[in-house]
Amino acid sequence: MVYSTHYRSPVGRLTLASRDGRLVGLWLEGQKHFAATVQDALVESRDTPVLVAACRWLDAYFAGEKPAITDLPLAPHGGEFRQAVWKILCAIPYGEVTTYGDIAKTMAANLKRASMSSQAVGGAVGHNPISIIIPCHRVVGATGSLTGYAGGIAVKQALLLHEGVDLPQG
Repeated sequence: MVYSTHYRSPVGRLTLASRDGRLVGLWLEGQKHFAATVQDALVESRDTPVLVAACRWLDAYFAGEKPAITDLPLAPHGGEFRQAVWKILCAIPYGEVTTYGDIAKTMAANLKRASMSSQAVGGAVGHNPISIIIPCHRVVGATGSLTGYAGGIAVKQALLLHEGVDLPQG
């Protein structure tokens, strides 16, 4: 069974989902790929422990604290490549950004390949089922441009500004 709850955040209404005591989803209302990794119907629950913990995590995050990703049991559903990219996303520090190209270089090194496609990385980043907590918003284009956020560029910008990231003007 997949339990869900809603959270009102400064960037809009969020839907959170859990299965077997682990967080499997966090989506912004209207987000691309909304609940794409959840095959079962979502059953509303306000008292599921992991959802309560995730809401507290979000409270701390939006209060300007820096809660650790490891504070929550996460179980994003995806293939081996996506899982590896999402693991890299989890290592991006609060208030910092990296590029799709940098993640591609890391993936290439991890896979012992000469190179890796930034577009392949972008696909994995874009299908992250646990937005905000797995910080896909911290990935920018090669020039620092705010590209490719399933929740919308305005939300990506708001999250980065909330974290104190200096964004390029223009």
